[in-house]
Amino acid sequence: MTDGATNMKQTAIVILNWNGKKLLEQFLPQLLLHTPREDADIIVADNGSTDDSLAFLEAHYPDIIRHPLDVNYGFAEGYNIALADLNYEYVVLLNSDVEVESGWFRLAIDYLETHKDLAALQPKILSYKNKSSFEYAGACGGFLDKYGYPFCRGRILNTIETDAGQYDTPHYLFWASGACLFIRLKDFKNVGGFDPDFFAHQEEIDLCWRLNARGKKIVCLPQSVVYHVGGATLGAENPQKTYLNFRNNLVMLYKNLPNPYYHKVMFVRCFLDYLSAFHFLLKGQIPNAVAVYDARKDFNLMKANYKAVRKENLKLSRIKLPDTLLRKSIIWEYYFNNKKKYSQL
Repeated sequence: MTDGATNMKQTAIVILNWNGKKLLEQFLPQLLLHTPREDADIIVADNGSTDDSLAFLEAHYPDIIRHPLDVNYGFAEGYNIALADLNYEYVVLLNSDVEVESGWFRLAIDYLETHKDLAALQPKILSYKNKSSFEYAGACGGFLDKYGYPFCRGRILNTIETDAGQYDTPHYLFWASGACLFIRLKDFKNVGGFDPDFFAHQEEIDLCWRLNARGKKIVCLPQSVVYHVGGATLGAENPQKTYLNFRNNLVMLYKNLPNPYYHKVMFVRCFLDYLSAFHFLLKGQIPNAVAVYDARKDFNLMKANYKAVRKENLKLSRIKLPDTLLRKSIIWEYYFNNKKKYSQL
């Protein structure tokens, strides 16, 4: 790690970069403008970039700490490595394609300081491309339905709401978005960090499930606001993204869902996953249909390696099913009960 810090500070803002020089050029100025440097170090962990991201930082932002990694470890293991030797009270995991606004940092840290029961916090995440709209991947905080499908306050399936202040009260969550995640570093490490086998996608949901199950709380603080571009690495229709989302979601259910719920859920999920694959076929998206099939096949191969992990997770769980897990099917509510907004659930 290139040392750009002289004093120990309470918080580290850690940006995991992979070939993102253009994003760093675009979004670092706002981050520096709206972040009190006396309170936070900014660290860019470079995930084996092949562009000149590191040279750009050295030339233009010498005070930013640079942590070069030898290869692209993905989001999950990249962050695990970047955080392993840090010794801050809080870390902020911040995507390189996020624009922050005034107050984003201090409001969140002050809230964590006065709410010691919280392990993690996310701001309100709005779309950078349409700043009156919630952003798909985080919105006003994340939840999970009984079959493992994620949704947000402000986004259910592909329906994204306009932000009209309807979710402007702090609210406990099932999961906080990895696009901008404030977390106590000791809690991140105590639950084992991200699962490196996930590589990318849903690793933050898996992490938050472990936090929830062990009695920790997660909140969205809407008074802190950021804007996320989203899809900067893999687009929504990318087969690799489809594969990782389906595979990682199944692995997450196996790791965390206790008996007897697990067997019932997986029976239904088998039907729903192949229905999704058929839907991709009907739309002519054959690579995505194949990705769903491959995800289920690889999940079944991976299960044996996760038996001990599942046993340990269930042993350490104080709460079988967190209150923030929806006891309904979001698919059923959306398509059959016509509930398109979080406020209707």
